[in-house]
Amino acid sequence: MSMSLSCTAQATLPCSAEAAFDLSADPVRFPPLFRGYGLIPSIRSITLLSPLALGCERRVANSDGSVLTERVTALQRPHLHAYTLSGFRPPFSWLVRQGVASWTFAHTTDATGAARGCAVEWRYTFTPRAALSQPFVALLLRCCMQPAMQRSLDAMARACAASLATTPV
Repeated sequence: MSMSLSCTAQATLPCSAEAAFDLSADPVRFPPLFRGYGLIPSIRSITLLSPLALGCERRVANSDGSVLTERVTALQRPHLHAYTLSGFRPPFSWLVRQGVASWTFAHTTDATGAARGCAVEWRYTFTPRAALSQPFVALLLRCCMQPAMQRSLDAMARACAASLATTPV
């Protein structure tokens, strides 16, 4: 049996956990923030097949023409958002059986206890189809998927900062 392989991206966003959670789950605002990296395509659109809730499915259309299915497995605003990812096309489908994503959000404070933002951790765990594919999957995660995820979190941080800058006080 093959083992699972994971990659993680982390960032502190200059917004509340609620705002970060909402941005990560927004089918309109999130796609432009995931621009891909290397062999990982950017997201063109996300279509909710039913209202966002536990068990709902989303179709993710990517810049390479692939369409993936996300099935929400946890939805606890503002702390946790998780889903399975399926529908991979070759060559990724030859390497990976399934992907599982988990986003966690935690309020952060400064030394005085004042709200400072939100710590976000985004973790993807993939199940390789065979033991022989593990080195290729590990390389793809390290060289492409993790940088794509980190780049997306960095874009989310910029979007949150821009939103704060334009919000009247």
